[in-house]
Amino acid sequence: MIEPSESFGDMLTHVLHILPFALAFALPVALVGGLVLYWLRRGSLATTLTVLVLIPVLATFAGVLGISGFMFTPALTTMLLVCLLVGLVTVPAAIVLGRAIARRSVWEREARERERAAESARRDLVAWISHDLRSPLAGIRAMAEALADGIVSEPDEVSDYAQRISGETTRLSGMVGDLFELSRITAGALRLTMSAVPLREVISETLSGQRPVAEQKKVKLLADAESWPVVAGSDPELARIVRNLVSNAIRHTPPDGTVAIYVGVDGGDALLAVDDGCGGIPEEEIGRVFEVAFRGTHARTPDRSGGTGGGLGLAIAKGLVEAHRGHIGVRNHGPGCRFEVRLPLAVG
Repeated sequence: MIEPSESFGDMLTHVLHILPFALAFALPVALVGGLVLYWLRRGSLATTLTVLVLIPVLATFAGVLGISGFMFTPALTTMLLVCLLVGLVTVPAAIVLGRAIARRSVWEREARERERAAESARRDLVAWISHDLRSPLAGIRAMAEALADGIVSEPDEVSDYAQRISGETTRLSGMVGDLFELSRITAGALRLTMSAVPLREVISETLSGQRPVAEQKKVKLLADAESWPVVAGSDPELARIVRNLVSNAIRHTPPDGTVAIYVGVDGGDALLAVDDGCGGIPEEEIGRVFEVAFRGTHARTPDRSGGTGGGLGLAIAKGLVEAHRGHIGVRNHGPGCRFEVRLPLAVG
């Protein structure tokens, strides 16, 4: 009869004999699986999780089946049963580990993508500032030098130059104001004083302020409402949202075109839609219209003949809408495009 200690020693010796052979079969499978996982590191979460589950399972099967063939073990059915039992233990553990690793991998990839997008936006903004702010400054400097040197001396010409300088100064002031507002939004420093705000009053005041600009460009302004909802928001910021959207629509609508505003209620949200006659936005650019300093095609390039904005109006509108826990979107519609804003209704 074999003593328990001797039996355990024989078993341990047997395991130590076959362990190098098992590792010789299992490690190549695990190595190949690791290379596949590295190659798929930018893939989806489901693909990464599947590969992570398969690596330990296949490595275990390869080790067990390799040893069974190397040792010429006749009980192949027994070995398959062992593989199945090992798989029942390995698969749940691999799923738990795989989900944790895959979730962290996806999170890190998304963080890198957000960082690259932010860096790209910063570069675009710097390029925009260097061009759009220097251009009016150069004009102001040239006209001021002409006045100072006496090159322009006729009263009518002096008055014309003074008006141009005033116009460029106003436009510069608008750009600086937009930059300040955008910096507050992106830095999370925007603080809203929430209250129940009737959209009728906000839209009426906005149309009154934008109507002279529309008449100068010969653009018709229309407003239509199924109902006039009351929303939960901050009055100045809501007015800025509507003003930016209407101003943008007027800027991109050709003479004799129409800018229409529609107001209503859709489910639990207030719906505000602004239609313009810009001719539509290319599908490859429609997802970028709210990006900072995005200009797009020539048809969407801001008109410098009027308005004081610096091309940040839509980015600011998006930030303000999201600060109200609302949603803003754009799609091509009719002769132009439609900007839709959804805002939460006031309670009570």
